[in-house]
Amino acid sequence: MKLRHLIIGAVAMFPMAAFAQVPGAPETDACRASGLIALKERSPTVKDVSLDLDSVRVVKVNSKIEDVVIKAIVIGEAYIEKQRTGKPQNFLCILGDKGKVLLTIFSDQ
Repeated sequence: MKLRHLIIGAVAMFPMAAFAQVPGAPETDACRASGLIALKERSPTVKDVSLDLDSVRVVKVNSKIEDVVIKAIVIGEAYIEKQRTGKPQNFLCILGDKGKVLLTIFSDQ
């Protein structure tokens, strides 16, 4: 719950953020790849993660959470492919300097 408040607070602190739909953007690709690796570590049945590019938004920012530089936030819907077809989940990814993925969250709520 504390992390959720941190993320909500972080997004609220970015008044100069620019929203853009950017299919195939480097941020989107980095978040998808990082999320897939993390999911496979927890569940070997995960085969792939695909992002719904119609729902994905890349928010470019230039801010910090404490001493951590935040450069972009990717928000949208993702499909996690297991042995059967999955339903869409909410997807949030925070990137720092040089496109480093700092946090990736998948939520079905």
